[in-house]
Amino acid sequence: MKKKIARIKRATKTRKKIRTLNISKLLIHRTSKHIYAQIISPDCSYVLASASTLEKKIMSILKNSGNKKAAEIIGKKIAERALNKNITKIAFDRSGFKYHGRVKALAEAARKFGLNF
Repeated sequence: MKKKIARIKRATKTRKKIRTLNISKLLIHRTSKHIYAQIISPDCSYVLASASTLEKKIMSILKNSGNKKAAEIIGKKIAERALNKNITKIAFDRSGFKYHGRVKALAEAARKFGLNF
C-alpha cells in the first residue's frame, strides 16, 4: 500500500506543475497487462486523443499487451492521432510511474513520431 500512496503523491506534484504550463498533456496509465495513453485539453475538460492496448486493431497485432513493444505501438498511435488534430507540443504526465521500461518506451516512440515534450 505504501508503494501506491507514494506513486499517487508523485503524480499529484507533477500535475500541479503541469497545470501552470497551460498546454495539452499526455497522460499515461499502465497496468500489468495493458497501457493507456490520452491527450487531454489544457483546461482538463476533455480528451483530445487516446490509444490503448485494448483496441481491437492493436490487440490483433500483439501477442502480449504488457510489454515494451506494445508501449511503442501505443506511443506511435497516440502521436499519429495528436498530429492529425494539429497537436505537437504537450506536457508528459507519467502518473507517478518511474520513467523506465514501458513508460520510457511509450515516451520515446511518441517523440520519434513527432510529439514535443
